Order: sequence, then structure tokens, then C-alpha cells
Amino acid sequence: MASSNFVDYVKIFARSGAGGAGSAHFRREKFVAFGGPDGGDGGRGGSVVLRGNSQYWTLIHLKYQRHVFAKDGEAGSGARSSGKSGEDAVIPVPLGTVARNADTGEIVGEVTEDGQELVLLPGGRGGLGNWHFKTSTNQAPRYAQPGEPRQEGAFILELKVLADVGLVGFPNAGKSTLLSVVSAAKPKIADYAFTTLEPNLGIVEVRDGRSFVMADIPGIIEGAHEGRGLGTRFLRHIERNSILLFMIPATSENLRNEYGILLNELTQYNPELLDKERLLAVTKCDTAGEEELAALREQLPEGIRTVFISSVSGYNIPQLKDALWETLRHTNDRKP
Repeated sequence: MASSNFVDYVKIFARSGAGGAGSAHFRREKFVAFGGPDGGDGGRGGSVVLRGNSQYWTLIHLKYQRHVFAKDGEAGSGARSSGKSGEDAVIPVPLGTVARNADTGEIVGEVTEDGQELVLLPGGRGGLGNWHFKTSTNQAPRYAQPGEPRQEGAFILELKVLADVGLVGFPNAGKSTLLSVVSAAKPKIADYAFTTLEPNLGIVEVRDGRSFVMADIPGIIEGAHEGRGLGTRFLRHIERNSILLFMIPATSENLRNEYGILLNELTQYNPELLDKERLLAVTKCDTAGEEELAALREQLPEGIRTVFISSVSGYNIPQLKDALWETLRHTNDRKP
């Protein structure tokens, strides 16, 4: 994993800019002995801002840039001239990035749209110049406000992949093979567990120019919610998927039991995942005979739409795509 270009978790230290001090200047011109206060305001300090960028899909650009500092605002000057505001420190992040306070664990916010901005630390306000404090009883105030101090803190940025359909299954269930067949994605495929070590995304075309995004999530094992296997590191990516496609191979000893284990892992990790629409794909049907398939149909869990497929032979792949599209359309129609 050390050489992977997919980085979905980073910790950064950020610091906003301090506000510039207001000026206590007095107007001084020829033939004007006592011109009165004309000190300008200090400039606002720069903020630390996350900005969604659809061209990014990983946090690798922050892997070696863990310190982010915004610029301080400049002090005000005479003739009521305000100081220049400090430049914001803008951090581009992929859509689906969640920011949380590293000390308290509190979620600061999340970025889910291109161009959306999330302020991690606001810059300090600039101080007011002395002309603001002129009154009928104090015609020559010799003081001005200092700028507000900078803020700093440590933040954890986590990426949760945004996709319409997430593939859920044990290692070597055929998830990567399916993604490579229905999209142009080229995930690593091999006949051993944990071939997929990072999420892969692919665009699946249905009909009439319609399409949806499918995510191949690394395999889940029993106890994943406790950190076993790849643990919770990739379980969080499932939170962003609109539909969950469970995948269990036809070679499974007990299909209903495996489905129950997968469902339990998601429940233990986040019970809200049960609110998502679910479909079941029984994979590798090209390796099973009619009698075996008939026996599998007797083991199907209740209450979930099931499609028997083979990514190798293409068996029922169009039917699966149609079922996913139909479910996705109904899911989107119900959203407020």
C-alpha cells in the first residue's frame, strides 16, 4: 500500500491569517494643522478553505503537504486606506471529502459538489482605524483596534467515494471482473483474495446515453467492522453509494449465510446503511450446472431482488444493468 496512488486519509495542520491592525494616523497637510484622525482599517486575514474539484479523485496531493498556512492581513494606513486582505489558502479536494477536527473528532463539514467551499478556519478580522472612534467629545482618538488573531488546528480529511452503485462482497467474489466487463475501468484481477486494495470507479452505460457510476470496493471479511482484513478503511466508501450490489459467487457453500455475514458487517459499522436499496448478484454462474443453480435458488435470502450472472460469459449482464438502472431511478425519484 505504500506505493499506492490512492490516498483517502490525511491529517493536516492548518493556520488562518491574522487580521491587520487598524491605523491611528492623523491627517497632516500644508495649511491644515489639525486635520483629525484618518487611520484606515486593517485587512482581513486569509481563511483556510476546502474547495471541491471534480478533477481530483484522491488526497495524494496532500500526502506531503501537511501544513497549510493562509496569509496575514496588512495594517491600515493614512487617508483612511484599508490594508490589503490576506490571501486565502484554498485546498482542492475530491468530491466526497469529509473534514473533522483531529482533537475532538467533530465533523466540520463535507464537500460533495464541484466548486463547493468549506471554511476550515476563518481569517481574523482587520482592526478598525482611529477615525471610527471620533466623537463630539473625543475629536482626536489616538488609538485603533488591533486585528483579530489567527486560528490554527489539526484536521483529518477522509475521502468517501461518490458512486451510484457500490459492489459489496467477500474477497474474490468477482467484483473487479464485473466492473471491467460493464465499464472501461481496468481494475487488477487475479484468483486470490484482496486483489483490490483501493476503490475503482467505472462508468456503466445502459441505453439511450444513460449511465451511472459503479465503485468496486475492496473485499469485506467477517469482523471487518472491528478492523479485520482491510477493516473500516474502505467500509466508509460504501456510505456514499446510492445502491449496494451484494455479490456472492455460485460456488458459495451457503449463499444465505454469506449474505447475512455481509449485511451484519455493514450493520455493525453503520446501521444507516440498511436504509439503502440493495440487490444481490449471484456471480460465476458459468461454473455451476442447472442442478446447482436450482439449489442456490432455494437458498436465496428473502426481500432482495436477485440476478444470476456470469461476467466471463456475459450471462444476464444486460439484465443486471437494467435492474440497477431501474432501482437507481426509483431511488432518485424518492429523494426530496
